[in-house]
Amino acid sequence: MVDLPSEVDPAAQPGDRLGTRPPHTRAWRDGKVEAEGFPVAEISDYLDKPGHVVWLDLCGPDHDGLRVVADELGLDPIAIEDAVSRHERTKLDRYGEYAFLNVYAPECADGGIVLHEVSAFITDRALVTVRQDTGFDVDALVRRWDDTPDIERPELAAHGVPYLLYNLLDMVVDAQLDAVQVLDAEADDLGDLVFDDKYPVRDVQRRSFDLRRNLVALRKVALPMRELVNTLLRRDLAIVQTPLVPYYQDVYDHTMRVAEFTDSLRDMVGNLLDTRIALQGNRLNEVMKKVTSWAAIIAVPTAVTGFYGQNVPYPGSGAHWGFVVSTVVMIACSVTLYLVFKLRDWL
Repeated sequence: MVDLPSEVDPAAQPGDRLGTRPPHTRAWRDGKVEAEGFPVAEISDYLDKPGHVVWLDLCGPDHDGLRVVADELGLDPIAIEDAVSRHERTKLDRYGEYAFLNVYAPECADGGIVLHEVSAFITDRALVTVRQDTGFDVDALVRRWDDTPDIERPELAAHGVPYLLYNLLDMVVDAQLDAVQVLDAEADDLGDLVFDDKYPVRDVQRRSFDLRRNLVALRKVALPMRELVNTLLRRDLAIVQTPLVPYYQDVYDHTMRVAEFTDSLRDMVGNLLDTRIALQGNRLNEVMKKVTSWAAIIAVPTAVTGFYGQNVPYPGSGAHWGFVVSTVVMIACSVTLYLVFKLRDWL
């Protein structure tokens, strides 16, 4: 569910509230933050200044809300349509002077996976991120931009948009890796449950279904990330500068890890389901074996009493010692069968 702002500032200028949250704006010059929180209409003013890079973040905008941004950056109507539409596939499209990408950051909550859709317009000196809900932590992304240069090479921030985009993709792929690790832990718990002596069938079936559903949803958005990052690394697109190539390559390696993780996890879930079916068959065989053994034991007294119930004279008929003999025969045969079945592990 999208959280709506509780209040609207009546003094806000047109374009300052594009969507369900006020837009984030920031401008850098040579890797240093120069301005922040300025109106959207001033984006073009900063882009006219040499050496400036601009970032704009919108949450839940519609066509009318993106019109101001489209006019400022000259965005294509098709890309605007993709940005405001929900459930677009993970992709990277090239539109002349800019590129458009759509990715998903998963979040594990209440036994399921919530996919937070994030779109981005990438130009030479501007990055526009469009979120469909508030689930994607844009404040954490800003902290990455502000803190990373202090740890790594500080000149990386001077590369502008490619550096901003690298942190965005790295954050998304990290979220996907965290999600697949949560599913892996769930698969381990499910494996323990399958081999549990109590064997709660309904619980196993429900958790197996939920795990497969979550895995399919994650694979659908995670696997295309390999091709997306690989496309960004292409030299003919000229999006990523040479100093940033190792960092994008690291993101690509993480996408490969997520893909391999999901593939192995899919095989594991399939094996668990096969194992569950095999164990059900084994348990059924055990039950049938015990039922058959007890039926054989019960058949002996039935045969003896049936024989002595014939309407013809027989040894011991009408005598006390005949009843004693029949009882001893029944008990002896039943005990013998029980011991034989027990020794053969049929009971």
